[in-house]
Parts: sequence; structure tokens; C-alpha cells
Amino acid sequence: MKEQPNLSYINQLSGGDLAFEAKLISIVKRELPQEVEAYKKSLNDKKFQNAADHVHKLKHKISILGLELSYQFAIDYEEDLLNEDLSKQKEFEEVLQIMMRFVEELK
Repeated sequence: MKEQPNLSYINQLSGGDLAFEAKLISIVKRELPQEVEAYKKSLNDKKFQNAADHVHKLKHKISILGLELSYQFAIDYEEDLLNEDLSKQKEFEEVLQIMMRFVEELK
């Protein structure tokens, strides 16, 4: 899964309203690190239901950043977490890392 985050969905959503785009981007920049941290803490504490809930929230950020394949992957991972199956953890966390880097570089 080597897709890259992008702003096409945000651009499409905003219809060219730059103020709206900036507001959406600032929300993603603020919330993404918090949600990733909460997900990792739940996983560390072996609270798989909570971790799945955090993945569910993160799916929205994945979608907003135009990662369609990763969104589908997150759906599967969320389901796996409910069964305490961590086989997709490494790949999911790579997606999170790519997203975090992308968001950090946004103005």
C-alpha cells in the first residue's frame, strides 16, 4: 500500500474556499497526533476495544487525506482489533506515520 496523502478531498469539499480549507487542515493538524497517541496508548494497555474505537476515528482522517486503500485497510484492522488480532498493526502504523509526516509539513 504505497499511496500518498493528498489534499484533493479537502479541495473538493471546500469548493475553492481557502478559509474553509485552512480551517479543516488546522483541525487535522491538531487532532491527528492526539488520536494517534490515544490509539497507541490503548494498544499498549491491551485495551483492544478502545484501540478499535481509535482506529474508527482515525479512518475519518485517513479518508480526508485521500487515502482510499488505507481507509479500506483500516476497516479490516479495526475488525481485527476486536478479535485481538494484531497482524495488521505494523502496516497500519506505517500509514499513520506517513500521515503524520504529511500533516506536519502542511502550512
